[in-house]
Amino acid sequence: MYEMLAKALSSAEVAAYQSIAAGEHPEPCRATDRLVALGLIERRMHDGSWIAHDPRAVTHGLMGEALTELRRLVTHIHEIPALDALAADYDPHRMYGGPASEYLPTRDAMNGRIGEVSAAASASVLTAQPGAPADRDPRVIALGTQRTIDALEAGVEVRSMYVSTAVSHAQTAAYVGQIIDAGAEVRTLSGVFPRMMLVDGRHLFVENHIITGADNDAGWHVTDRGCVAWAESVFGALWDRAARWTIALSDSTITTTGRQRQILVELEAGYTKQQAAKRLGLGDRTVTGELSSLRAALGMRTLYQVMAWWATSRDREFH
Repeated sequence: MYEMLAKALSSAEVAAYQSIAAGEHPEPCRATDRLVALGLIERRMHDGSWIAHDPRAVTHGLMGEALTELRRLVTHIHEIPALDALAADYDPHRMYGGPASEYLPTRDAMNGRIGEVSAAASASVLTAQPGAPADRDPRVIALGTQRTIDALEAGVEVRSMYVSTAVSHAQTAAYVGQIIDAGAEVRTLSGVFPRMMLVDGRHLFVENHIITGADNDAGWHVTDRGCVAWAESVFGALWDRAARWTIALSDSTITTTGRQRQILVELEAGYTKQQAAKRLGLGDRTVTGELSSLRAALGMRTLYQVMAWWATSRDREFH
């Protein structure tokens, strides 16, 4: 009976109940029909008069019925995962392996999903970055570098493709230099090409081209095997056209002092400025001052830019 309460009592039904409770006997109508169905009123057959019942008793009975149905639904809900588990038997025999794509509306959502999927990579991570490079939080760069190195050490193939102008961006060049040393393959391509990331030939991340007015960093996680395979073939075609990453050489007329070269060698080996100072028997202020002077001479703003310059400098031949 509780299904009858799918909607609240209408004003006509309330008025009908009130009149019958007050001892009146209205003509049967749609309002009285529903009140009878709910058990709120009853009609005497011998004289056609109406009797009103206590709504509290009716409420108690309906509540009992609703709770019984709720328990049934809860039991049913608990049984659903057992059905979903059968997907493990269904998927291996079909090319379709799950929902085709999922919209990720924010940068955090995209980065979180990319981090989760790439951390579990077992075969390959392919990325195409067509945008103009820009300085990013060094902590984010360091985290991304370590993730890439960890993947390479685990035997994962890493291929990254950048726009040609990226070679002159110091921070990007420093990052690329590190991952190349760790075993990654990096190429550059001029012109327009799509941004994408592919993991293990099963996951594809692309920009949003569907939802209007969305966050600029929104995107899609695609798992449809046909789409992912197509994107991988596109990446392969672009990769074949791309050139091997080459570091842009800096002004060879600028030279370092012997002390600066010693400091740069220590930093390149992975030591901090404080550790380099201790290993060279110098004060922290001396190291900081030498690096500041070199940065000013090179016209650079950050130590990351200096280290990227040092990676291709002819001054390295004299250390």
